[in-house]
Amino acid sequence: MAKASPVRIAVIAVILVSLAAACVYWFALRGPKAPPVAAAPPPAEVGVATLVSADVPLPLLYSGRVTGFRVVEIRSQVGGFLLKREFTDGEAVKAGDVLFRIDPRSYEASLARAKAQEAQAQATLTQATENFTRVEGLAARQVSTQKALEDATAAREQSTAALASAKADVQTAELNLEYTVIKAPIAGLTSIEASPPQGTLVQPQQTVLTRITQLDPAYVYFTTTDGELRELTEINRKRAKPLTEDDVTVKLRFGNGDVYPFDGRVDISSSIVDPRTGTVQIRAVFPNDKRGLLPGQFVRVEIIGVTMPNAVLVPKTAIVQGPQGAAVYVVDASDVAEARPVQLDREVEKGWIVKSGLKAGERVVTDGVIRVRPGIKVKPIDASAAPATPAATPAAGGTRP
Repeated sequence: MAKASPVRIAVIAVILVSLAAACVYWFALRGPKAPPVAAAPPPAEVGVATLVSADVPLPLLYSGRVTGFRVVEIRSQVGGFLLKREFTDGEAVKAGDVLFRIDPRSYEASLARAKAQEAQAQATLTQATENFTRVEGLAARQVSTQKALEDATAAREQSTAALASAKADVQTAELNLEYTVIKAPIAGLTSIEASPPQGTLVQPQQTVLTRITQLDPAYVYFTTTDGELRELTEINRKRAKPLTEDDVTVKLRFGNGDVYPFDGRVDISSSIVDPRTGTVQIRAVFPNDKRGLLPGQFVRVEIIGVTMPNAVLVPKTAIVQGPQGAAVYVVDASDVAEARPVQLDREVEKGWIVKSGLKAGERVVTDGVIRVRPGIKVKPIDASAAPATPAATPAAGGTRP
């Protein structure tokens, strides 16, 4: 067989190589395609609020109890038979109203006797004065002795003293007679306890006839802790202009929700500390001329006017609770979220007052907390302009307060 020429062999080699390359390319096209590279997700949209510092009103609510301004026991100044009672037990009386009458006849007789003795003393003094004038004239002419003048002088002075004593007895008799009519010393509510019946022998200064509770003004006592009172005192001390009792008002709410129409004031000077329990009893004073407050009523006391100066307030929706306590997500200037532990002071109407961990000017996440993780970039939207979204459960390990 004749050998192939070199040119022929080279052509055949080129054709074979081309066919092999075509087969490889064809099988490569038929093979599985490589998965596409996933695109990075866009930053999560979250609502944020910029913190500011301001004077924040503090909610101070307590349970209180109404008491009378004072309670006066009505006793008789004189003894005798109770002749008449002029009121009904439990009704309101005014100052000066007649409450009881005691049989006055024995005191009328004592007054008449005292007046007679006064008249007698007056006559004796007149006689002694005339005798002194006569003896003094005789002594001036040296007709009477010095002893006679001294006796006349002594007799006149004794008569003067006797007349003064008789007049005092008349005043005493008049007072005793006046005391047989027992009047209300103050306006208020009489005791519902039955007073002694008519005909009872009243013992002076001993028998309690009734009690009057003065209702106007009314006192409301409420209790706070010694720690809270010291905290409020410290807050007030830090103010540029400390609050006074005139700057703070007190409102009352009854058990049915009605609000007492008149405001009261706090009487700090009446505070009483109980060292055993660490509590402080404080008194508030209310006008009560319409008798809307009755002794023994339980009421809700609300103190208005006390504020926390320069406080940083964080919205309630921004706070999450985790194993380490309360925390919030703070968004920095690069829109990166950071988990920040905070120490809270007290809850108010629009959020929580922050004791430490945040400062004014920082941005915190208030909406979409579930979509935030520490260190991720977010797309912050002003919470006041962002649409409301349903509340979501925070990340595992945290709960909202």
